[in-house]
Amino acid sequence: MSASGTGPGPRPARRTVLGGAAAAAAGFALAGCGGSEYGEGEPKGRKKGEKITLTFWSWVPGIDQPVALWNSKNPDVRIELEQVSAVNGAQYAKMHAAVKAGNPPDLGQVEYPIVPSFLLDDGLLDLTKYGAAGVKSKFEGWQWQQSVFGDAVFAIPQASGPMGLFLRQDLFDRWEIETPATWDEYEAAAKAIRRKGAWIETFSATNGNRFAGLAWQAGARWFAVDGDTWTVSIDDEPTRRVADYWEALVRQKLIKTVPDRQSVWYKDIQTGAIPAWVGASWGDALLVGNAPKTAGKWRVAPLPQWKKGENASANWGGSTTAVFRGTQYPQDAMDFAVWLNTDPESVKLLIDGGYGWPSAVSGWTDADMENHKEFFGGQDYSKVFQEAGKAVDTSWQWGPATDTLYQRFGDAFTAVLTGGGSFRSVLAKVQRQTVDDLRNKGLKVAAG
Repeated sequence: MSASGTGPGPRPARRTVLGGAAAAAAGFALAGCGGSEYGEGEPKGRKKGEKITLTFWSWVPGIDQPVALWNSKNPDVRIELEQVSAVNGAQYAKMHAAVKAGNPPDLGQVEYPIVPSFLLDDGLLDLTKYGAAGVKSKFEGWQWQQSVFGDAVFAIPQASGPMGLFLRQDLFDRWEIETPATWDEYEAAAKAIRRKGAWIETFSATNGNRFAGLAWQAGARWFAVDGDTWTVSIDDEPTRRVADYWEALVRQKLIKTVPDRQSVWYKDIQTGAIPAWVGASWGDALLVGNAPKTAGKWRVAPLPQWKKGENASANWGGSTTAVFRGTQYPQDAMDFAVWLNTDPESVKLLIDGGYGWPSAVSGWTDADMENHKEFFGGQDYSKVFQEAGKAVDTSWQWGPATDTLYQRFGDAFTAVLTGGGSFRSVLAKVQRQTVDDLRNKGLKVAAG
């Protein structure tokens, strides 16, 4: 928390609106909304000349650099960074626990899909009274809307993660395999690569956020809101198509099932045992940092399409800088969040660290995104992600308790891979569980 410890914060209205831009007027009553126990009333704010410390929990690589820059320029408002683990949602478990205990940090890194979960906990501060409307124009419109519910603004956008296909061009060339433009061609490439003794990819059971991105690209709409009622449609036809596709690759033993972005996967990436990865824009720094000996061998291609000639992409990840309710210094916290994500020097440092595709509309150029160009054989690879960002259907809407949803997917997919069953059974199970989860939180829910 701030220098003075846990303190009271302004309390949002009991009726909190949780809808996308298209459903901004839709709302529902949160069971127990406003019922957390860390104080009533207003935060005290910072007096002129007072020196304070704000705590900030984040896992973004390299974020210590812009924090250090801020601290060097703002001696009266020091940011104390705590880097938290992002493995299997550990950061959110820690944040939720801190909110419930009444001692959250002043600021936290919260991905777009997870913002509604903290609203259910009554954990985030509405930033409208601190001038949020005045900074809206600094950010991409659809990303700004990811944290806007009704008239309330609950977080400052930082970055998005348009998706693409990373591949080892040297191995694809050696094996005479064309870059797949469709998912059918991707499967054909997987078969050719398997004949060479490698696996094109892995299906990571615990990676629910990537699975969501693939469903998004296929045209799925997991959540919608009508009046005060949420519709949950996880077991829809586009998601079934995605599930069937990846299950077929698994059953044919064309892909591995090791977790991605962990030690075994990194080894396979370095050795060429896995020469491709369906990832997101922030994956460039991840590959550079974990497979340095493969420099110059990688390229980036657009996400394969379900039909040749289509142009559909999706977002994997993307996050905000949120201010937690209970901070004693909300104006200073919001000012830092805005500076962090719009100041040109800060944005450049974040880009260098590999944080994703900037949400800020100015202060950076396409050339800034090419800082790993040589690793990708001189390719202007950022243009692939730039075009992917334009092809994202921004009407996609996240629902409440998405962090729980990801855990449900991880448990269910793991059970199928280790004990049998179908990927479609995972969808049906997670559909039922999610409906129950939302109803147990006091929300009105209808199954799609």
